[in-house]
Amino acid sequence: MLKNLILPLGVVLFSMGTSFAQHRICGAEEVLHQQLLDNPLLREQMENIERQTEQFIQSGGVHDRVSVTIPVVFNVVWNTAADNISDAQLQSQLDVLNADFRRLNADAGNVPAVWQSIAADFEINFCLAAQDPNGAATTGIRRQQTSVTSFSTNDNVKRTANGGLDAWDRNKYLNLWVCDISGGILGYAQFPGGAAATDGVVLDYAYVGLGSTPPYNLGRTATHEVGHWLNLYHIWGDDGTACTGTDNCADTPNQADENYGCPVFPIVSCSNAPNGDMFMNYMDYTDDACMNMFTLGQKARAQALFTGSGARVALLSSPGCQAPTGGGGSCGTPAGLNATGITQTAATLNWGAISGATSYTLQWKLSTSSTFTTVSGLTSTSYALSGLTANTTYNYQVRAVCGATTGAYSALSSFTTTAAGGGSCTNLYEPNNTRSTAVTVPVNTTFTTLIATSTDADWNKFTNTSATKNIKIELTTLPADYDVKLYRGTSNALLASSENAGTANELIIYNTSTAANTYYAHVYGYSGASSSTQCYTMRISLSASSFRTDGSTDGAVQEVEIPVSFENAPFGLFPNPASDQLTVEVPMTADLDVSVSILDATGKVALEQHRGLSKGDNQMVFNVSRVPNGVYFVQVRNGSDVFTRKLVITK
Repeated sequence: MLKNLILPLGVVLFSMGTSFAQHRICGAEEVLHQQLLDNPLLREQMENIERQTEQFIQSGGVHDRVSVTIPVVFNVVWNTAADNISDAQLQSQLDVLNADFRRLNADAGNVPAVWQSIAADFEINFCLAAQDPNGAATTGIRRQQTSVTSFSTNDNVKRTANGGLDAWDRNKYLNLWVCDISGGILGYAQFPGGAAATDGVVLDYAYVGLGSTPPYNLGRTATHEVGHWLNLYHIWGDDGTACTGTDNCADTPNQADENYGCPVFPIVSCSNAPNGDMFMNYMDYTDDACMNMFTLGQKARAQALFTGSGARVALLSSPGCQAPTGGGGSCGTPAGLNATGITQTAATLNWGAISGATSYTLQWKLSTSSTFTTVSGLTSTSYALSGLTANTTYNYQVRAVCGATTGAYSALSSFTTTAAGGGSCTNLYEPNNTRSTAVTVPVNTTFTTLIATSTDADWNKFTNTSATKNIKIELTTLPADYDVKLYRGTSNALLASSENAGTANELIIYNTSTAANTYYAHVYGYSGASSSTQCYTMRISLSASSFRTDGSTDGAVQEVEIPVSFENAPFGLFPNPASDQLTVEVPMTADLDVSVSILDATGKVALEQHRGLSKGDNQMVFNVSRVPNGVYFVQVRNGSDVFTRKLVITK
């Protein structure tokens, strides 16, 4: 289902008072709706998460994925013996989560052939917590008897004071509550961005793990709800049969309403023939036996949570899976596996430290091989591989050795070496596809590198000094239409951009009084332009003297920061305040239809334009002479991005 321009927050509510034993009912969207009513700031927080997700996907971050292991704590809140399900039943649920999110489920082969290529391994693993928030040993299962006979979706099960159990730190654990839920609800989840005290997933005890209540007896209720917790929406977009909703994933077909039971492929709706609805997706409402896949688009949304400023990135450093030192002689399992310094022939493998570990054992192999190469006795948490093959995927896993005790191997992680063809470049600097993986590059030095594929991008990091604070960025010998943007610090402030057409050179001059700051030069191909064989040349120059517009430092030049129109915003707005004419300038990375609206303080549209823009035609001009004085908001919808800036009109 194609991405919409805003979050799908106008949701269809499900009846809490009707129970259909044959129909799956998820309460996640209703809970979200109530949370939005209770907390007006939540919408803004979720929109920020959505923007970070879209930026992660657009910048090619999905190619810099991480292998994630999430500590899980089951909070069993029971009134009768039937509610108090066994440890074995809970373990079977954990096993289902690991199989479904790693695409190791036994029914993965049931995915229709047309979608086999986009069926995704999320590279997300789950472990029972071995260490509680105080550092003490735990089984990862908590139990609390309650006088409450059943819970609704009001989150009381998450509060000890209301007969439930308080959450463990959501930055270290995924809390899964198990209880009797009223109203026919099988489960519900909290989307990223909500309150810490209620973050997690609630499951009805009758639908947890293998062998539970048919037709929801394969543990897929938890898979569905954890999908929500990982920022996935219902596949039909919660719009009833209108065909206008979205789950913000480009590779899930638009469909009319949810599917129940076990449909026969294909089921066509919303003009999505010939393949029809992706009813076997875990985010539909079909029976457990008919669910068997997530998509690559859904994986990208989940992975965005664990990179940069992602909403769940703190979980990567959780010690929850590691048994505490002295906790019965056990040895934890390494987490946070990632590969850096990837080239055509080499990569450095990294993992998180385990308390009490005396050494580590690494196993690595070609993804197509059944045999590992084992490296034992490693005393650091990284290892450099060499002699690899270009454009090839490798798998690796790590275990810790704690004296006489050996821990379990981590889940498999993967990396792919860069493609052949850039051998003449100074340095490929990969991976640097995202801001969070930006590579420090030399200044006052000319170097060559590659934009190798349509999804490749180069994020280059450097720092100016009080002695050499002025900046010049030059791109030359371009094999295709490449552009460059300059950002400063962690504020994501866009300072300047150069977007010349074709293979013309690019130049940014930024004379500034702000020194000792980190800057980012983002180089990308316009509309996916790339070359896997031809390098481009880049030089970042720093100077004590201000650069002239011709790039030199000769002669007296006034020191000013230029340009100022893009400071702290991704589009230009000038003049501001405006009295007669307003120009809105939108940096373009591809030819797109762009909408620009001027809204008053109540959200009413005062002026609006919509047309196609391109690199050489990226301005819209508004006559604001008849618009009353006051504070307004300019909203730009550029492809899948939505940005807003404040405007003052005064005459």
